[in-house]
Amino acid sequence: MTTRTVFVSGHFNVLHPGHLRLLRFAKEYGDRLVVAVESDRLAGSAAHVPEQLRLEGIQSNSWVDEAFIVDELVAVVIARLRPDFVVKGKEHEALFNPESEALAQYGGKLLFSSGETVFSSLDLIRKEFREFDSRSISLPQDYLTRHGIERKRLTSLVQQFAKLRVCVVGDLIVDEYITCQPLGMSQEDPTIVVMPIDSTRFIGGAGIVAAHAAGLGAAVQFISVTGSDAARDFAIKGLAEVGVQSHLVLDDSRPTTLKQRYRCKGKSLLRVSHLHQGAISVAHQAQILSEIEQTLAKIDLLVFSDFNYGCLPQLLVEKIIESAKRHGVLLAADSQSSSQVGDISRYKGMDLLTPTEREARISTRNHEDGLVVLAELLRHQSSAQNILLKLGEEGLLIHAGDDKTIGQANDWPTDRVGALNTAPKDVAGAGDSLLITSALTLAGGGNIWEAACLGSLAAAVQVGRVGNTPIQTRELLQELL
Repeated sequence: MTTRTVFVSGHFNVLHPGHLRLLRFAKEYGDRLVVAVESDRLAGSAAHVPEQLRLEGIQSNSWVDEAFIVDELVAVVIARLRPDFVVKGKEHEALFNPESEALAQYGGKLLFSSGETVFSSLDLIRKEFREFDSRSISLPQDYLTRHGIERKRLTSLVQQFAKLRVCVVGDLIVDEYITCQPLGMSQEDPTIVVMPIDSTRFIGGAGIVAAHAAGLGAAVQFISVTGSDAARDFAIKGLAEVGVQSHLVLDDSRPTTLKQRYRCKGKSLLRVSHLHQGAISVAHQAQILSEIEQTLAKIDLLVFSDFNYGCLPQLLVEKIIESAKRHGVLLAADSQSSSQVGDISRYKGMDLLTPTEREARISTRNHEDGLVVLAELLRHQSSAQNILLKLGEEGLLIHAGDDKTIGQANDWPTDRVGALNTAPKDVAGAGDSLLITSALTLAGGGNIWEAACLGSLAAAVQVGRVGNTPIQTRELLQELL
């Protein structure tokens, strides 16, 4: 009895359903299925997983009888093995197939898998970064009614963003999402073992605040400090691509802040940060101040996006605020205290502050009072005009400050907007999108209630996808129209 051999070749980064259908189809046409996995050298940039791991993935499939790494042209391998059938995906049927000539020399046949669902391993890996479902977002109708806000008014304010000129200053961060495949539990110690299979980088920190502003139509200047490294090069290119004019002061003594997030099956496993938290030198502070002073006469809004990694020492902040107030520029600030500790109240006289509850309590050293009292204490301490207190999954507390003394709680204009996205995927960028959208609304003539609503809407859009992708005007308008 003659044994029929079927041959298949490819990259096989991750065995997805399309690969499985192809292998099952191939096995049905013969007794022995042989699979060649292209080497890292041969696959080049298409190899997203090391060749040995790709081979092990194929060897684990029960339909495959033999698998090996190939480092030569597939036509040469076919001429040597002389399989009865070579199977390829249906998408190759209308293309030139170099295997045909080798098969013709000995009478072999080329088959194309019918019913193949065509998508690549890389598409599968990066799917969560592209997917966005707006059906989980809804506007706060009761809130809109309370403040007499109409959708057409919000639409008009969003369209006004294109007329604004903005300067963002703060810590640039490059965010890297490393997608992993789970391998199991280590037998030596209770450690989860994963295999990195892809990585995607985004502009983060104050950089994404600037990118959001550009995506919403504003003319944007961005000022920060970086090291001399690949992350800086990535940021310069990425900011230019989204329309941000960047002025990045070079500091050879520190790296460009890089934050890596290891993710598996849609969940974050671990974060690793490469950074230097010391304050920048007096000389570098002078460079940043000089860049800002050159822009102040040409802008409507200045935004401090402080991640407390040394870009904004107190003396520099005070000088920037003093110059900005002389020019009548609207001011907004956010000072994050996540794994690091900052003080949002050091930004004196802001038109808008957007702290989390934790950041407000750290700044006021108040861990007991209710949220309204906390917001007023922070407003009083920082001399801010308005506070948007971020409450995570509970939404947002709006505190529109005035000159009334602490103690007259019933007179404080305060309200709340709940979280507008019921199915968030990645909450990491919510605060940045809220900050810039709210600030742009105020700069464009909106009031704090309108600013809070549009800021919450932008945050809802942002948390509906993975990674820091700049908000676009059309995304907000789509929810408003």
